[in-house]
Amino acid sequence: MLFTGKELLLDAQKNNYAVGAFNVNNMEIIQAIVGAAEETNSPVILQASQGAIKYAGIEYIASLGKLAGLNSKVPVALHLDHGTDFDQVMLCIRHGFTSVMIDGSRFPLEENIAYTKKVVEIAHAVGVSVEAELGKIGGTEDHISVSDRDATFTDPLEAKRFVEETGVDFLAIAVGTAHGVYKGEPKLDYDRIQAIRDIVDVPLVLHGSSGVPYESLKKAITLGVCKINIDTDIRAAFANSVKEFVKDNPEEIDPRKILKPARKAMQEVIKEKMHVFGSVGRA
Repeated sequence: MLFTGKELLLDAQKNNYAVGAFNVNNMEIIQAIVGAAEETNSPVILQASQGAIKYAGIEYIASLGKLAGLNSKVPVALHLDHGTDFDQVMLCIRHGFTSVMIDGSRFPLEENIAYTKKVVEIAHAVGVSVEAELGKIGGTEDHISVSDRDATFTDPLEAKRFVEETGVDFLAIAVGTAHGVYKGEPKLDYDRIQAIRDIVDVPLVLHGSSGVPYESLKKAITLGVCKINIDTDIRAAFANSVKEFVKDNPEEIDPRKILKPARKAMQEVIKEKMHVFGSVGRA
């Protein structure tokens, strides 16, 4: 069942849980995500970054995502993650994505508002929901890199204005997480999350959540975070499984035998996340 991101997140907001948004790059990852969602009866968001689209091609990513969603027993949204290019966002909408992110966080506030509002007007006209970002989340994801020095936390009053003027459906906030592998334990700014929640009524999104302690994620959910992005932990499960299999079976050349345990390893990690997010049984 294909839904918009907004539909999934409004239910999460109403019932105090978070929907996992997991990055996809190939068929096995999509199968692992949807398999975990069906096994736990969880709604789920399949999201593709611009890097994933460049790697696999928009036709493959869109077709795999839509097929998985339409055949799934649980609600699935197909989402563009960190769309920084207007043409890329429009391409995803034309290929059937039910949700897109326009990331204008690199711009000053006024430009970010104008850029996001333009995408919202077009996307909403065809029934597609929109995520945007305010503040700069540190770390690296695909070609997007933000140094610790340039990372800036989301200002609550700016967030209120941003949501009101753009009409965006859900908002990614910078409150202490980062993309990629953490060098130390991340410290979330809970007071900032609460302050944003108090004056912003749309669902809030936490990027860079791989490696964040589970208790921290659970607390963030109680404060209003409704979408949690996971990518690095899935990559690690995939890579570690493949490395281990090849080490134990150096003569094996069948990709099906190599990738099958990797798919299972990813599915187990994703299931664990869904229990932490509280989405189990919510489909």
